[in-house]
Amino acid sequence: MPKLSVEWINPFIEATENIIGTVAMVKITRGKLTLKEDSAVEYDVSGIIGITGEAVGSIALSFPKKTALAIVTNFTGEEAMGIDNDTIDAIGELTNMVAGSAKKIFSDKGIKLKISIPNVVVGKNHTIVSPKGTPSIVIPFESDVGELAIQVSLKPGN
Repeated sequence: MPKLSVEWINPFIEATENIIGTVAMVKITRGKLTLKEDSAVEYDVSGIIGITGEAVGSIALSFPKKTALAIVTNFTGEEAMGIDNDTIDAIGELTNMVAGSAKKIFSDKGIKLKISIPNVVVGKNHTIVSPKGTPSIVIPFESDVGELAIQVSLKPGN
């Protein structure tokens, strides 16, 4: 795998825009990519999936509570009233769908990746720590229901 570059970030951007737009019916607009210097997350809930294969690391899909509830409501068709088990399951499934969609884009380019099952972290000011030497790129998005972000932390794999 070459050094982390746009070619390794774009599939995650494309997958996030596609999945949130299609299954949650929310159009999102990408903001400016930033290299993350610390492990703090500004939002309330994050779905996290590990990645192995030709790249290793993780992706995290993070939302403020208000955005998470609106997106989960659209996704499930039932009003999400709070960050309960059903909302957590839906965030995990959305994260899984984004990772799976990105994995397919990579596969179509001949790049083999495996993804883990999603974990969901809830709590204001939680942290997502990437292994030392693994750069983390944060891609923020805006929408009519609020902001969200995807954090891509990858380095060369086997």
